[in-house]
Amino acid sequence: MTDPDGRPIVAELGRPETPEETWARKDAARRTRREHQTAFNLVLALIASLGIVLFLVAVVVRPDQTVDRSVDYQQVAAGADVPGVTLAAPDLPDGFTSNRADFQDKTSDGVRVWTVGLVTPDRQYIGLQQGIDANASWVANQLDQEPATGDRTIDGTKWTVYDRRDEGKDAGNHAYSLVHTFGRDTIVLSGTADDSSFTTVAKAVAEQLAN
Repeated sequence: MTDPDGRPIVAELGRPETPEETWARKDAARRTRREHQTAFNLVLALIASLGIVLFLVAVVVRPDQTVDRSVDYQQVAAGADVPGVTLAAPDLPDGFTSNRADFQDKTSDGVRVWTVGLVTPDRQYIGLQQGIDANASWVANQLDQEPATGDRTIDGTKWTVYDRRDEGKDAGNHAYSLVHTFGRDTIVLSGTADDSSFTTVAKAVAEQLAN
């Protein structure tokens, strides 16, 4: 349908469009097309990015073995400059490894401390701490201020026992502890291992330090 001048009549308006209305309609159509194109391009970009991520996950080589982070605590002890002191570095059976070995010249308690982290054959933990000229405050701090629960004699050496296994995970790495003083060296063994592993470590420490 057209008007007397031959211009098409727009149904919604009931008359021909003005030049301004024609421009506005075409501009709106262009904007709509651009918005749709932008959204489409964004979807394509996301799909491409996901494809790259999946490709990298598929082709990246994963190591079949865990990284060995063991520490030669006996070598560290031999190289430490601590005159007049034998650092506890006991000979232990195959299967025992160490993940830590370090010496602190002074702690907050004023005590020099040698620390070794031991991992048992069944992957449990025993921490060995040697306090040189240790005081009561230092010993209590290593044991979370918990009271002793008894004593235990291992191969002729009497150790004070701190048994917190009934606390479960709340005891952390202090589920079970043994304490003994060899001359000026106080040894604290604490960890999650079973009695057999503690016996092995305590016996080896005594063999080294009691002589």
